Amino acid sequence: MTTIHRRAARSPRPPLRHAGARARALRLVAVAALFAACAPAAPGLAVAAALSPAADLVVVGGTVWTGVDGAPDARAVAVRDGRIVAVGSEAEVRRLAGPETRVVDAAGSMVVPGFIDAHVHFVDGGFRLSQVQLRDARTPAEFAARIRDYARTVPAGTWITGGDWDHSLWGGELPRREWIDSVTPNHPVWVSRLDGHMALANSAALAAAGVDRAAPEVEGGEVVRRADGSPAGVFRDNAMAMVDRVVPAPPAELNDRALDAAMRYVARQGVTSVHHVGGWGDLKVFRRAHAAGRLKTRVYAAVPLHTWARLADTVAATGRGDEWLRIGGLKGYVDGSLGSHTAAFHQPFTDDPTSRGLLVVDPDTLQRWIGGADAAGLHVMVHAIGDRANTLLLDAYERVAARNGARDRRFRIEHAQHLAPSDLPRFAALGVIPSMQPYHAIDDGRWATAVIGPERSRGTYAFRALLDARARLAFGSDWFVAPPTPLEGIYAAVTRRTLDDRNPGGWVPEQKITVEEALRAYTATAAYASFEEGIKGTLEPGKLADLVIIDRDIRRVAPEAIREARVTATIIGGEIVFQADAPR
Repeated sequence: MTTIHRRAARSPRPPLRHAGARARALRLVAVAALFAACAPAAPGLAVAAALSPAADLVVVGGTVWTGVDGAPDARAVAVRDGRIVAVGSEAEVRRLAGPETRVVDAAGSMVVPGFIDAHVHFVDGGFRLSQVQLRDARTPAEFAARIRDYARTVPAGTWITGGDWDHSLWGGELPRREWIDSVTPNHPVWVSRLDGHMALANSAALAAAGVDRAAPEVEGGEVVRRADGSPAGVFRDNAMAMVDRVVPAPPAELNDRALDAAMRYVARQGVTSVHHVGGWGDLKVFRRAHAAGRLKTRVYAAVPLHTWARLADTVAATGRGDEWLRIGGLKGYVDGSLGSHTAAFHQPFTDDPTSRGLLVVDPDTLQRWIGGADAAGLHVMVHAIGDRANTLLLDAYERVAARNGARDRRFRIEHAQHLAPSDLPRFAALGVIPSMQPYHAIDDGRWATAVIGPERSRGTYAFRALLDARARLAFGSDWFVAPPTPLEGIYAAVTRRTLDDRNPGGWVPEQKITVEEALRAYTATAAYASFEEGIKGTLEPGKLADLVIIDRDIRRVAPEAIREARVTATIIGGEIVFQADAPR
């Protein structure tokens, strides 16, 4: 059982124990930090402790994975003023405890640096927690019934959004507005496919948007039509703007609630920092929460790439932020998604020889934006899914870097999903970070081979090949698209066992990586991917006291058992923000 208490000054107090039966007890973690700065022997640590104020919190009784090369394991960690002050043996760390020190007994569990989710749509994820849930709807009838039932819970005229449907679950047929028109006559419906690159509108939403059979085609998108030319309800990529523009923006109060819900949810998963990709409106939400002292998750917030000049002015006027909220990143797009058949490939889709996908931004325009942003000293990260999209983006990065000159720019490719073999070594050569989402591999792996064939599948989510080519691999979730659950992501990267369990040996098994490699991608390298490796990503003295306790050492269990592991405590800045046994 997890034990947390303050060290008694004179008369001992019983430790504070939270009720609740758990299969595995929480284990205290402690990492000896004064080792490096002080004398190498234990007495050096003791002397330093005697001359310093007592720790605010110590974690003992666990196995600490520090993430530090050459010194990965310790037994305990001490925290003062929101930062780590020691990492080492339990005896050494306990010497730093005083009368008011909070002691966390990890009881044999594993302690790791706080997980950093390197790609989320954070506010949207918070909203998705309360919107209609379509991700696991397995038939058109169930799809329609869930929307009908949700519509009954909200006032007439309310837009029904979210959804995250997956048409592969019912055989691949795209939904049509007729499926839901009869059950939503008084509610505009605009529900997205789980990847966010397609959405379905009902007739009420089309009427509100003024979209009919005269709707023009859109470069970088598609209006799916009936035989008579009228919209069938599904819009792809850039065409989605036809309806997006009339969806009312939620009020500030609902945005704040969505952020609070998102922070609570990811804390339960051990996520202490996120790299958010979204709009300027989201940045307002984060700033409001920061000013009110409500931020419980550290945020690196990126805004749209085409607004780079505005961001440059903002950074010049206000700086890049602090340890809770940072700016300076820009997110762009090359193509769409595999599931929507809008990812850009060199060769046609295997299941649709008439299409090679699409580009959502003209390559010359994209390169101009990247070049301007990079020249302004901003951080560029661009979405690329198909192998052609990745080639085009690497080409653009190479040209911009050559023109603007050498600097520590850390260009990122978000997803880097399907790679041509010749592009694999270019990531390390150009210093480009593949920012990838391992859960997608075990999700898309259920059907991707049918879409692109076995040969191209070998370069899909090529974790092993990228690491072997010395690329710096950063992991995230793409929440709301996939769950923000790093332990599931680690399971996915290590096993590549698809969600339908039809690939017990792993889909494209040669791309598996080790547990420690996956842990590093969620911690140290993810911190590097936001220029924050100096303050987070490993458990070392001086770094932020962001750490997670897991109910077992996931390095010591069968790979298939990683998905059974659970986060039992999440600590951010030395404060316990989630504890599994705590009453709610």
